[in-house]
Amino acid sequence: MIRKRTGFVSSIVSRKPGLEEITVDIDGRPEKAINYEYITGPVQAGDQVLLNTTAVSMNLGTGGYHFVMAVMGQNGSDPGREGHIMKLRYTPLQVKVLAVEEREQPSGKGCRSTVSIDGIPVVIGSLHSMLAPVAAAIRSRAGAGVKIVYLMTDGGALPIWFSRLVHQLKEKGLVDETITCGHAFGGDYEAVNIYSGLIWARANGAGAIIVTMGPGIVGTATAFGNTAIEQGEIVNAVNVLKGRAIAVPRLSFADSRPRHFGISHHTLTALGKVALTGCTVVIPPLTGKKKSVIERQLRESGILQKHRVVEVDPGCVEDILGAYSLSVTTMGRDTCEDPEFFAAACSAGLYTAGLLKSGSDKTPDLDIC
Repeated sequence: MIRKRTGFVSSIVSRKPGLEEITVDIDGRPEKAINYEYITGPVQAGDQVLLNTTAVSMNLGTGGYHFVMAVMGQNGSDPGREGHIMKLRYTPLQVKVLAVEEREQPSGKGCRSTVSIDGIPVVIGSLHSMLAPVAAAIRSRAGAGVKIVYLMTDGGALPIWFSRLVHQLKEKGLVDETITCGHAFGGDYEAVNIYSGLIWARANGAGAIIVTMGPGIVGTATAFGNTAIEQGEIVNAVNVLKGRAIAVPRLSFADSRPRHFGISHHTLTALGKVALTGCTVVIPPLTGKKKSVIERQLRESGILQKHRVVEVDPGCVEDILGAYSLSVTTMGRDTCEDPEFFAAACSAGLYTAGLLKSGSDKTPDLDIC
């Protein structure tokens, strides 16, 4: 069930492409809300709005926002004639998009006839917070001449506009284009699934592709009941299309939950069980007990037997992010509080940049007994 309430827009806090952050008055209380213009049209102070208040009422991790479902008394504008693919299908909020697979898509013919992405490196993360350090590391080493495309899956937030990070990365030139696939929407381009999204990115000049879900993740503390499981499926997709799959392990010694200590069970399951084809797993240098924990997890999960594990020293992660004035967190923790998480993401980005510069894989295998 959806918990619905009506309120009145009291102020517009900020506007960015596709999204308005607003304050609404609900029964005399000021509360935060998000309005997606593409779905409901713009709002202004004084408008009465119908809100989905479910997540906030349950104290879920959506940033404490309600979401505008409709602007009362307004029909909104009609969608354009182009495109006929529906996302959020068969729901009251289904939206029409022009997908890259459609014949109406300019230059789409190459996408429809292509079955390979020609060895392009594809960095596959399991959390949205990996996107910034991977992109910054690639750009820092590969330079401005490499086109970096972000392909957002539907494992987290569905509208890409919800991500402040994507807006920031595009402004700074760390991401050149975005593609939203599955039921995710709002990217520069729309794709029906991960395969056609990858093909479109390559056909349109991508030098490197980064794939992660949007903000947020679904987890249930069970081995397979989480959306990070998609990492293994994406590895398979990249290999089917003859790309080069590079996986970012979710690595942390700051998370108090045992299942996320060292290499998260998300990564261990996705790469150890779900991925049926091999990829390159990049980790930063570790010492002492931390190294022992990681080595054991890699062996016991089967990752070491199935995939190629390489070690890349990212150097100073703060320097990589600071060069682009990026301040990022994961699960509320910054680079000082959770250094291994960000080091793993930067290492994967630097490894990818090395492939782009050299044209070959010269990074040595990690020596694990």
